[in-house]
Amino acid sequence: MNRLHKYWLILFFCAGCYSGGKEAANVFRYNEATGIASLDPAFAKNQSIMWAVHQLYNTLVETDSALHLAPSLARTWELSADRTLYTFHLRNDVYFHDDACFPGGQGRLLRAADVAYSFRRLLDSSVASPGAWIFQDKVDSLQPFTAVNDSTFQLRLKKPYGPVLGILSMQYCSIVPKEAVAHYGTTFRKHPVGTGPFRFVAWDEGQALILKKHPRYFERDAQGSPLPYLDGVRVSFADNKATEFLLFRQGKLDFLNDIDASFKDEVLSRKGELRPEWAGRVRLDKQPYLNIEYLGLLMDTASTVLHGSPTAQRLVRQAINWSIDRRGLVRYLRNSLGTPAESGFVPVGMPSFDAEAVKGYGYDPARARRLLAEAGFANKPLPKIRLETIPAYAEIGNYVARQLEEVGIPVQVDVVQKSLLLDMTANGKALFFRGSWIADYPDAENYLSVFYSKNPAPPNYTRYRSAAFDALFEAALAEPDEAARFRLYRQADALMLADAPVVPLWYDMVVHLVQPAVQGLPANALNLLELRRVRKGPLSP
Repeated sequence: MNRLHKYWLILFFCAGCYSGGKEAANVFRYNEATGIASLDPAFAKNQSIMWAVHQLYNTLVETDSALHLAPSLARTWELSADRTLYTFHLRNDVYFHDDACFPGGQGRLLRAADVAYSFRRLLDSSVASPGAWIFQDKVDSLQPFTAVNDSTFQLRLKKPYGPVLGILSMQYCSIVPKEAVAHYGTTFRKHPVGTGPFRFVAWDEGQALILKKHPRYFERDAQGSPLPYLDGVRVSFADNKATEFLLFRQGKLDFLNDIDASFKDEVLSRKGELRPEWAGRVRLDKQPYLNIEYLGLLMDTASTVLHGSPTAQRLVRQAINWSIDRRGLVRYLRNSLGTPAESGFVPVGMPSFDAEAVKGYGYDPARARRLLAEAGFANKPLPKIRLETIPAYAEIGNYVARQLEEVGIPVQVDVVQKSLLLDMTANGKALFFRGSWIADYPDAENYLSVFYSKNPAPPNYTRYRSAAFDALFEAALAEPDEAARFRLYRQADALMLADAPVVPLWYDMVVHLVQPAVQGLPANALNLLELRRVRKGPLSP
């Protein structure tokens, strides 16, 4: 008996999810081609970890499908008059998963002390969590986290900070029991214990991760039925996209996240619709994704990389922006999966997004030529500019180069490995570079922090500096009124855009291919895998 079959037998005996040697109809199956590095929420730094962690844990608050903040472990909360003290009132019906770390192996009730412990753990230097930044320089240095009693938790800030509730919805802020961390030590990463809708069963790294329903999960649907509806979750780890696609076609996976470039033309038309031969066989779900794809331009005037480059001039950077046909790029290179980025850096799907309030760059090559002439390049050629990109974006880099050359801006496209590009941008060695930015939580502060002069790289890869931008950004963070904060965000976005340290290309899109038998799988702009209300019909043949 191989190990994978053994783990499926575990799922059968524990959850009744196996019948006749076949997977049960009520187990949700997806593939994680990149693997999962850890199941410890303190290390939930990428999508593969966040998806798994979201099934196993809960946070104080969460975002709904419309990106509105909603209660989760906290029933209610209030903010002090000076806007620095949040008091959360916790549910009294939340149980940790049954596990050997608890006396008698039975999961206990969640307490406010667990919240305080989980947040302190994020800041513990010995843990070395990549999520420590979410609280650094934001929470009170003396008493940031307090368990007032078993059901009341307080978080104290250094100063008012509007986006803090959004931060608390991040997977980094999942609540863990101290007993599990103490019991499993360094192996806690592969033996998680949480309060989430599914509990851990087995993980054969590189083969499969098996989760099953948490029988004492606290949430119910509108009719009073307990959640989740599924009996379990199975994650496979086929690292080849062709294999993943084949498994989906064979009905062995319940959905695909995104469609690999090599299969897009087979499945989708140029308009981003299913081709006739796929209609009825699968479901295509699309929604704006809080991710922007862009090109960055180094702004550090002290850098030797920028010295002598025409991109040191704002007029040239603006000309680059007007030279690119973003609509053609999205239609022909992306099969219409995305929205041309003709507004600001804050993407479609963000609650504060307003295309009318933040006007970006369209396609106007004549205007680009006029700007170049105004910059002093009417009768002399520009020196060649190097564009650094990665293999997956080589075609897009070449498209941009052709467009810029049409208006008289020569570009050399250098394709480098992602790790090298990250090093180059972090150390200010790239003049013109491909970039992307995915939201951690649904607040425009995520995106505008990329241009805040007090931030290093990351996130400020362009080294943009503007006192006027900084003033608007800081005012927004301190603004308690949401509508007023949104207006400040838009003003900051528009101001930065006029300086053109970046070339927004497109706002991304969540794209799921889903088996017809799967119901209740919502798409959301954070692309968080939400399985609590998923139902499945009969197995595919």
